[in-house]
Amino acid sequence: MAIHPSSQALASSPSLPFHLLSCCSRFCMAAAVAMACKRPAPDGDAFLTAASPCCKKPGRLFTSIFNYECLQTLGAGTYGVVYKARDHRTGETVAVKWVCPRRGLDHGQPADLAAFAGECDCLAACRGYPSIVQFRDVASNPSNWDMFLVMEFVGANSLRDFIAGCPFSEDETRALMRQLLAGVRAMHGAGMAHRDIKPGNILVGSGFVLKICDFGMATTAAPPYEPFMVGTLHYNSPEQLTRNGLNGHYNGKAADMWAVGCVMAELLTGGKTFTSETAEEHLLELMDLRVYDIGSMNSVAFGGLIRWLSPAGREVLAGLLAFDADERMTAEAALEHRWFTEEADSPAVLNCLGDMASRGELCNWVVEDTAL
Repeated sequence: MAIHPSSQALASSPSLPFHLLSCCSRFCMAAAVAMACKRPAPDGDAFLTAASPCCKKPGRLFTSIFNYECLQTLGAGTYGVVYKARDHRTGETVAVKWVCPRRGLDHGQPADLAAFAGECDCLAACRGYPSIVQFRDVASNPSNWDMFLVMEFVGANSLRDFIAGCPFSEDETRALMRQLLAGVRAMHGAGMAHRDIKPGNILVGSGFVLKICDFGMATTAAPPYEPFMVGTLHYNSPEQLTRNGLNGHYNGKAADMWAVGCVMAELLTGGKTFTSETAEEHLLELMDLRVYDIGSMNSVAFGGLIRWLSPAGREVLAGLLAFDADERMTAEAALEHRWFTEEADSPAVLNCLGDMASRGELCNWVVEDTAL
């Protein structure tokens, strides 16, 4: 699907400099005042919205979205839609995330600019870290309130696409966890908690390079957080599901480490670690897991599917999935564990992962060609 810019589109405006992103909150306050004008929401795709006369828009502060040509939709979630696109100015292929408007509104109406600014700030703080998706630009539709984040295009696949029904070997899991933990260490070092780490938010690029993405729930704030559950149920930590946790009283970085442990368990077992449907059921599952003693050689945790894991590997998994948040491994401590320091990633393992990623990319090309 190719979408070309409207002839009515305004000329490109200068990008918001990365070093000014921390000032977005002040912009949000000013923009909120301007948003008092009311008009019908436009129909159609966010990329296709035609220019229309209305009140002044905040688009002059950002690059115009019409500098980008939409190539395909990559995915959609609660807080936005992600597109594969091409920058007309440079020819670079990028990922563009349309940020959903505030709850109850359609596109073409105001987004939650405070949340938008927060995601921008978190992405900008992680610039230069290889295991985190890289921030490129902030864009807007100059004819309405649609706002967009422009990021590097990593690939169309997430780690979720590779896990389903296919366990990774211990050596492969170690190589992937090394990348994931490096990204989490960088985030936590920058003072933020992601709060929605899961296979679907870990992109897989060429050579099976992993990149953490979707910072919509990320925060640099200290607890207490929002008084409701955030993230994805099956990756929520025990403390997030308690009464205090549901009121926002938990350590966001420790919660991230629990989620990283869940990802490791899924890599090793080739399937989802939990099946609960409610927070109450999930907390009971986690309490059972505590009894199973993951670090034991004969542990029946995860259906006994990790019994073949080496003692060092079980120590890392048990440390990440420590029931008590205060006892849980940090990303730094995990990377310093002997499971990582005593065993380098062999060229054979890395080549195998690279071939696996290439096959995934080939499948996507076949799907795209079929769709055309």
